[in-house]
Amino acid sequence: MPYLWTVLQLSRYAHKAADVRSSALRTGVRLGVDYGSARIGVARSDPDGLLASPLTTLPRGPGDIDSLVSLALTHQVIEVVVGLPTSLSGRAGAAAAAATDFATTLAGRLNPLPVRLVDERFTTVLAHDALRQGGRGSRARRPVVDQAAAALLLQSALDAERATGRPPGQPVSPAPGGSG
Repeated sequence: MPYLWTVLQLSRYAHKAADVRSSALRTGVRLGVDYGSARIGVARSDPDGLLASPLTTLPRGPGDIDSLVSLALTHQVIEVVVGLPTSLSGRAGAAAAAATDFATTLAGRLNPLPVRLVDERFTTVLAHDALRQGGRGSRARRPVVDQAAAALLLQSALDAERATGRPPGQPVSPAPGGSG
């Protein structure tokens, strides 16, 4: 009986702590975007902004921004979080520059909806590992790894906001003349 009582007490404490933490989190659906060289993974949060789930994978190229704008409108998101691929040392390379350019263009199309860049180190590696542990071979992982990475990125952003009470990452200014 003491064990059960302890578990119940810890459960009550955890719920109270979650209530305090969630009060620092803005409510509303968010999209997470993992911008890659061939594909774009997209994830979506629940309306309370607590849990991220894989949504879809888009091919990179003509129409990719239009597809993301459509997803943002369909899901009535409050913001879009785009992964910023940086090196282990935190330096931005060519992939980070491409993701930043993409996010800037997307911000122009979604203006005034906020777009934020968030560090995405290890998300694709972690997504591959999770899918591998789930029994998916390399061919079976390819179509879903980008959306799984987007979900990890978005969940990390949600957790950071819950911990700090501030929106994650850095805001992206829209490209001049990019709306429309």
